[in-house]
Amino acid sequence: MTDPLSSLLTALDLADTGARTEEDIFTGPSQWMPLGRVFGGQVLAQSIVAASRTVGDDRPIHSMHGYFLRPGDVEYPITFAVDRIHDGRSFSTRRTQAYQNGVPILSMIASFQTVDAGVEHQATMPEGIPEPETLPSTASTLEDVQHPVAQYWASQRPFDMRHVESPIYLSVDGEHVAHQAVWLRTVGDMPADPALHRAALAYASDYTIMESVLRRHGVAWATPGLKAASLDHAMWWHRPARVDEWLLYVQESPSASGGRGLALGRIFSRDGVLVASVAQEATVRVPRA
Repeated sequence: MTDPLSSLLTALDLADTGARTEEDIFTGPSQWMPLGRVFGGQVLAQSIVAASRTVGDDRPIHSMHGYFLRPGDVEYPITFAVDRIHDGRSFSTRRTQAYQNGVPILSMIASFQTVDAGVEHQATMPEGIPEPETLPSTASTLEDVQHPVAQYWASQRPFDMRHVESPIYLSVDGEHVAHQAVWLRTVGDMPADPALHRAALAYASDYTIMESVLRRHGVAWATPGLKAASLDHAMWWHRPARVDEWLLYVQESPSASGGRGLALGRIFSRDGVLVASVAQEATVRVPRA
């Protein structure tokens, strides 16, 4: 067991191999997970860090689209190969391939832009949301559950997450609806680097977004035989935000079919500023009764 936030920062502190042929090559560690598979949000965040290392600080990331190709193994480090696809006057485009044992586990394309002025509008943060301090944390909800996954979620994740509705870890209480909201922030203070906060936000965006699919069908994470795996992940950063301050992650699922579920998310700062949007599709297979 290690300090969760230190583990996150270590994972995002990629090593530059110095290779400068057709691609820039970086390496990073895999965080331990109780089931032996690398957390998808970790690979997303590391791929974003790798791509960001090849772009100037004056061009922050504004969008990414990634496909999860294979499950990662926590026993091995990950290699990140960045292709500098294009550098224009305002935008830069990068492709990051994440590899383990010589085969790709994630393929991502990201776009970066110089800070610019333009038209402004945003969706409105939902009203009537309870303050995060009034809601139970994951730690308090799961601390007495003697299962390795529950114990990891309770004490070893670098983010404090608090469901506005009751969480669906063990059961789905209340109405089976295709939407939910979760407050989140890191368990401690982060360094000031804005690029690190953007990568960490991508990391956290993969935690609960598929729960809007599961909640709609009354399926808890503890359901025996449940198989759920992310297929792809897209994210757009609209405005700056700090992940060590409370953020509200509003999620909904417009559709599920063909063994797949689609989920959409909006992330707001505590004062109602829309800072990011997320979309993800995942396989969701529930055992038949």
